[in-house]
Amino acid sequence: MDIQLKRGLLDVCVLAAIKNGDSYGYRIIKDLKPCIELSESTLYTILKRLESAGQLTVYTAEHEGRLRKYYSITQEGLRRIREFLEEWKEIISIYRFVTGEDGISQ
Repeated sequence: MDIQLKRGLLDVCVLAAIKNGDSYGYRIIKDLKPCIELSESTLYTILKRLESAGQLTVYTAEHEGRLRKYYSITQEGLRRIREFLEEWKEIISIYRFVTGEDGISQ
């Protein structure tokens, strides 16, 4: 798979895992496991990139006596998910063309 396409898909998956409520690294990995397996190092690289892009904010809170980093989606992150869903329609159309499922012979 094209690395840029995969990178974009992973970013949106992480945003989607957080969109319904703030979360933390281990929980995000666990939530994503049914669709994709991520290593901690890959996840934290993605989280840093999303934070730099203004799509996530990070805060620290105590949990069972330990400090834990939580990630919260921003309006920019929600906008990115909406953009992805619109872009996905085009990707599906391209897929159907390539596989011949659109009825146009090649």
